[in-house]
Amino acid sequence: MNWYLDVIKKYAVFSGRARRQEFWMFELFNIIIAIVLAIIGVALDFSLLSTLYSLAVFLPSLGVTVRRLHDTGRSGWWILIGLVPIVGFIVLIVFAASEGDQHENAHGPNPKLAPAY
Repeated sequence: MNWYLDVIKKYAVFSGRARRQEFWMFELFNIIIAIVLAIIGVALDFSLLSTLYSLAVFLPSLGVTVRRLHDTGRSGWWILIGLVPIVGFIVLIVFAASEGDQHENAHGPNPKLAPAY
């Protein structure tokens, strides 16, 4: 749960780097919460609940994706490839699943080597 909360704390931070674990744990919790809210919304006949959640996590989701792209040595503008149907989504998944640069790159030091606090 800390991975999810750390991303939320960095609400609109688009600089720096994000580890694979940070990105995928955020996405996992995001999907679980969205499914639970959708079920609650259907049960209460209030579908606006999941829409409000989606709007609330839109910027943190963009931020962690851009930081993940930075970790792989790519510009954050690569996120726009997701606008290409199917192919763009697959490319973004491959980029997010690939290992980050082992050394410092233009976007900062390797987050794996950062001290835990």
